[in-house]
Amino acid sequence: MSHILIVDDSPTEVHVFQNILEHNGYSVETASDGETGIRMARENRPDLILMDIVMPGINGFQATRKLHRDEKTADIPIVIVTTKDQETDRIWGLRQGARGYIVKPVSEKELVECVESALADE
Repeated sequence: MSHILIVDDSPTEVHVFQNILEHNGYSVETASDGETGIRMARENRPDLILMDIVMPGINGFQATRKLHRDEKTADIPIVIVTTKDQETDRIWGLRQGARGYIVKPVSEKELVECVESALADE
């Protein structure tokens, strides 16, 4: 069973994503900000991270960059899941080390396909 870390400050989004992923056989843990997400990624080594962008403190771009540059977490795929739908945001997210970028709202099918694709690339 693949283990996924959701980093998002919206309790509603976390609840929706967690239900979808658990329903599809994934183990899930959550963090409500970038700092906590970085710490949990280092400690628990998830198979995949779903990262929001707009959060208090360290934003998702910064957290993605830190995780990608850290030898302990550089191999963990990160998929950015955000409301930021500009092409420049997508390009910037991928430059920070994200392996995927999807825009909210996300359907169950889209989320599961994105997760499966990111995990298959490993």
